Amino acid sequence: MKYLEALNWRYSVKKFDGKKIPSQKLNNILEAGRLSVSSLGLQPYHLLVVENDETIQKLIPAFYNPSQISTCSHLIALVSKTNINKEYVDNYFSHIINERGVTLEQLSAFRNNINQFLENYTQKELESWSEKQNYIVLGSLILASAEEEIDTCPMEGFKTEILEEVLKIDKANEKVAVVLALGYRAEDDIFQNFKKVRKPAEKFIKFI
Repeated sequence: MKYLEALNWRYSVKKFDGKKIPSQKLNNILEAGRLSVSSLGLQPYHLLVVENDETIQKLIPAFYNPSQISTCSHLIALVSKTNINKEYVDNYFSHIINERGVTLEQLSAFRNNINQFLENYTQKELESWSEKQNYIVLGSLILASAEEEIDTCPMEGFKTEILEEVLKIDKANEKVAVVLALGYRAEDDIFQNFKKVRKPAEKFIKFI
């Protein structure tokens, strides 16, 4: 499916049919998230993929509208890092060195830029920056899902304390930013028949 066709095809599903997504399609979607744009390449996030039906059932009370959770194939929690410390940055550069076969000295200017970036922001500002990065990944996951003809519904309306408990979130260092449900639209989800409504191009785009 072409990406514009895929974006026209997709909508935020209100009810899935419960059918499981093939592993290859799921892996492709997750790989798109892994390869997503990341500011400074730091990837201050990770994905928790919930596929166990028992765990999904435990998560239902965390959502104000449980219809998507109770019928989806998989649930992806995008977990934002709230504590970006020296150890995290050190590990990031060790990974670059191993992958590219370069030295730390060759990366010194880049390392200094990251150090300055982190030093110029408060803890609260860094948490906000980190959380925004998750939404870039979310966009990649949604587009990749549409390309694979897998339906999705992104969700921000949830009870954090229940998610954190069930998913065993390290509350001192991370938090759930947003959740994405995946699966196949149910035949009786009437929203699939609605025409997609977006701003017309002339009101959305301005050339200057």
